[in-house]
Amino acid sequence: MPTVQVRYFAALREALGPQEAVELPAGSTVGTLRERLRARGGRHAELLAAGRPVRAALNQAVCGDDAELAEGAEVAFFPPVTGG
Repeated sequence: MPTVQVRYFAALREALGPQEAVELPAGSTVGTLRERLRARGGRHAELLAAGRPVRAALNQAVCGDDAELAEGAEVAFFPPVTGG
Protein backbone atom coordinates (compact mmCIF):
# COMPACT_ATOMS: atom_id res chain seq x y z
CA MET A 1 0.00 0.00 0.00
CA PRO A 2 1.38 3.40 -0.93
CA THR A 3 2.23 5.79 1.87
CA VAL A 4 1.58 9.50 1.39
CA GLN A 5 2.68 12.40 3.54
CA VAL A 6 -0.14 14.67 4.67
CA ARG A 7 0.59 18.24 5.73
CA TYR A 8 -1.86 20.65 7.32
CA PHE A 9 -1.69 24.45 7.25
CA ALA A 10 -3.22 27.39 9.12
CA ALA A 11 -6.14 26.46 11.43
CA LEU A 12 -5.97 22.82 10.27
CA ARG A 13 -2.37 22.63 11.49
CA GLU A 14 -3.34 24.06 14.86
CA ALA A 15 -6.09 21.46 15.30
CA LEU A 16 -4.56 18.36 13.65
CA GLY A 17 -0.81 18.89 13.92
CA PRO A 18 1.72 19.67 11.20
CA GLN A 19 1.88 16.38 9.32
CA GLU A 20 1.36 12.64 9.31
CA ALA A 21 1.92 9.61 7.08
CA VAL A 22 -1.10 7.66 5.79
CA GLU A 23 -1.19 4.31 3.99
CA LEU A 24 -3.80 3.98 1.25
CA PRO A 25 -4.75 1.31 -1.30
CA ALA A 26 -3.17 1.62 -4.75
CA GLY A 27 -5.16 3.87 -7.05
CA SER A 28 -6.38 6.12 -4.24
CA THR A 29 -7.16 9.77 -4.89
CA VAL A 30 -7.04 12.93 -2.80
CA GLY A 31 -10.78 12.41 -2.25
CA THR A 32 -10.12 8.88 -0.96
CA LEU A 33 -7.53 10.27 1.45
CA ARG A 34 -9.90 12.95 2.69
CA GLU A 35 -12.63 10.33 3.27
CA ARG A 36 -10.18 8.10 5.16
CA LEU A 37 -9.16 11.01 7.40
CA ARG A 38 -12.80 12.01 8.03
CA ALA A 39 -13.61 8.42 9.03
CA ARG A 40 -11.37 8.87 12.07
CA GLY A 41 -14.06 11.07 13.56
CA GLY A 42 -13.42 13.92 15.97
CA ARG A 43 -11.56 16.97 14.67
CA HIS A 44 -10.64 15.24 11.39
CA ALA A 45 -14.33 14.63 10.60
CA GLU A 46 -15.27 18.17 11.56
CA LEU A 47 -12.50 20.06 9.77
CA LEU A 48 -12.37 17.94 6.59
CA ALA A 49 -16.15 17.45 6.23
CA ALA A 50 -17.68 17.57 2.77
CA GLY A 51 -18.72 21.11 2.00
CA ARG A 52 -16.06 22.67 4.23
CA PRO A 53 -13.89 25.19 2.40
CA VAL A 54 -10.67 23.16 2.42
CA ARG A 55 -8.27 23.16 -0.53
CA ALA A 56 -5.76 20.45 -1.41
CA ALA A 57 -2.39 20.48 -3.12
CA LEU A 58 -0.60 17.42 -4.48
CA ASN A 59 3.18 17.78 -4.57
CA GLN A 60 2.80 21.56 -4.16
CA ALA A 61 0.27 22.02 -7.00
CA VAL A 62 -3.37 22.81 -6.20
CA CYS A 63 -5.54 19.87 -7.20
CA GLY A 64 -9.03 18.44 -7.01
CA ASP A 65 -10.30 15.39 -5.17
CA ASP A 66 -9.83 13.28 -8.31
CA ALA A 67 -6.00 13.64 -8.33
CA GLU A 68 -4.44 10.17 -8.08
CA LEU A 69 -1.86 9.49 -5.39
CA ALA A 70 1.41 7.61 -5.79
CA GLU A 71 3.92 6.29 -3.25
CA GLY A 72 5.69 9.15 -1.50
CA ALA A 73 3.25 11.84 -2.64
CA GLU A 74 2.78 14.89 -0.46
CA VAL A 75 -0.77 16.16 0.05
CA ALA A 76 -1.38 19.47 1.78
CA PHE A 77 -4.75 20.57 3.13
CA PHE A 78 -5.34 24.26 3.79
CA PRO A 79 -8.20 26.76 4.07
CA PRO A 80 -8.85 29.06 1.11
CA VAL A 81 -6.67 32.14 1.14
CA THR A 82 -7.61 35.66 0.13
CA GLY A 83 -5.25 38.53 -0.35
CA GLY A 84 -5.34 42.17 -1.03
